[in-house]
Amino acid sequence: MNTMTKVFKENKLKLTPQRIAVYDYLINTDKHPSAEDIHDDLYETFPTMSLATVYKSLKVLSEVELISEINLGEGNFRYDAIVEDHPHIKCTICNKVEDIEGVAMEVFNKEIKKHTDYNITSNKLYFFGVCRDCQENKE
Repeated sequence: MNTMTKVFKENKLKLTPQRIAVYDYLINTDKHPSAEDIHDDLYETFPTMSLATVYKSLKVLSEVELISEINLGEGNFRYDAIVEDHPHIKCTICNKVEDIEGVAMEVFNKEIKKHTDYNITSNKLYFFGVCRDCQENKE
């Protein structure tokens, strides 16, 4: 039994083809798409799937912690199938969002605890800059 099937069964949720399609899309991309991006990319395979269905699927997948929501202040969420705490970086020119590999969030959590005396339960860490492609295009 795969992870999604197990989680849906444990939570007594219906496993629909649309939910499976949205989850499969997210676990097979390194992009951090919005609901609209996902809808547009799945349209050819699922022409009858509405944007509302994509939003509902993302809500359920997020609630059962199979995906995470990313809020970069754009007025909408982006989505990521990596649910462990990890930092992201967004290009301020082309709006590409990437995971930052090799940064141990535990180090940040320990430092924050030292300075605040809080027990860190989760975090969201975003960086903003200009990606290599956009830097090269400016020259």
